[in-house]
Amino acid sequence: MATLVRLQARSKFVAQQYYFRNSVVDIFRKKEYDAAVKIQSWFRGCQVRAYIRNLHRVATIIQKWWRSYSGRQEYQLIVKFASCAMKMNLYNAMAVRIQRRWRGYRIRKYCFNYFYLKEYLKAVSETNDAIREALEEFAEMKEREEKKADLEREEKKRDYQARKTHYLLSTKQIPGIYNSPFRKDPDPWELRLQKAKPLTYQRSKVKQKRCISLSSWLACTSARSFPRSEILPPIDRKQCQGPFRDITEVLEQRYKPLEPTLWVAEPISELKVAREEFRRQEWMRDVNDNMISKLYYHHLISSQSTENYIQKLDKLSKAT
Repeated sequence: MATLVRLQARSKFVAQQYYFRNSVVDIFRKKEYDAAVKIQSWFRGCQVRAYIRNLHRVATIIQKWWRSYSGRQEYQLIVKFASCAMKMNLYNAMAVRIQRRWRGYRIRKYCFNYFYLKEYLKAVSETNDAIREALEEFAEMKEREEKKADLEREEKKRDYQARKTHYLLSTKQIPGIYNSPFRKDPDPWELRLQKAKPLTYQRSKVKQKRCISLSSWLACTSARSFPRSEILPPIDRKQCQGPFRDITEVLEQRYKPLEPTLWVAEPISELKVAREEFRRQEWMRDVNDNMISKLYYHHLISSQSTENYIQKLDKLSKAT
């Protein structure tokens, strides 16, 4: 009993101690838990970083090996292409050399004969010299002929001018403009005027033309109501001196026959006539088509023979 009483008296103290000790233990437990979490996190971080470093190292090794393999393959392709190009260049150079040697041999043997070519060039040079001399002579001859023609042309011009200005010749009473009394010798034109003959103008004959339309109209009328008059003869006169056209050309141009235009030559009702002709042809085509269709219909109804039907169609086609 005494022990029970004693325990009951100490129960409050025991509860307080239990609560205090439990609270202290919780604080230490929390600290230990935090420390354990921190240790675990650090360890796991080191483990993960080590794993990642390992993965990076392995990936680097794989990439290194793959890049080296791909580089070797590309280098082998480059070397292969370079060797092919070198071989082709060598083959081309050898082919060019062979072709050069063969062409040189062929030209020297068959085409380019030195002695023959020398003789040919000598003959060509001689022929060229002869042709050049002949051309020079021909050019000199043509030049002389042109000079002679120019001199003759100038002489003709001077003669024509002298004949045209023959009235300036000096007479016994009056000296001309080319024979001045103040000069010792007369002018050369004075001597040319003395030798020249005066220029005379020929009278041009005018062709008499009659208007066809007017004469035909007068022919169908009576002479009493419309007296007919003959065309007057041309007036005899000298030709005008200067840049004038001939009288015959002027008269031909003045009295030339009428040349109607296309608008006047064609009838006014041409469009109307063409339309009527087109309508008539269309009507004839429609009539022929109707006749052919009627014959075919009657043939089917009356059951005539095929030969008679074909003969009728031939006749219609010939008629159209």
